Amino acid sequence: MPRYPYECKNCGEWLIVFHGFEETFSDCEKCGHKDTMKKLLSTPLAINKKSIDISDKKLFCKKVGELTREYIEENRKVLKEQKKEAKKKSYESS
Repeated sequence: MPRYPYECKNCGEWLIVFHGFEETFSDCEKCGHKDTMKKLLSTPLAINKKSIDISDKKLFCKKVGELTREYIEENRKVLKEQKKEAKKKSYESS
């Protein structure tokens, strides 16, 4: 999901918001004013592959699907561990 920089016209709060291309962000979370957030111009990320270490080039040789699968598998292991820890804890019933 793309990230966009925003600034509040009222209080000057600056933040980066992740949202879809056609979505907008308009209300300031800091001062609470409605329709005060203005999308700022941002510089696109350009990666110069020539200046990257050989160890980092491995990432650019893989397809997006491969990287996504690896990321999912790594996080699946973390999630299993978190589930085990959560089951060990006792919770009060409400």
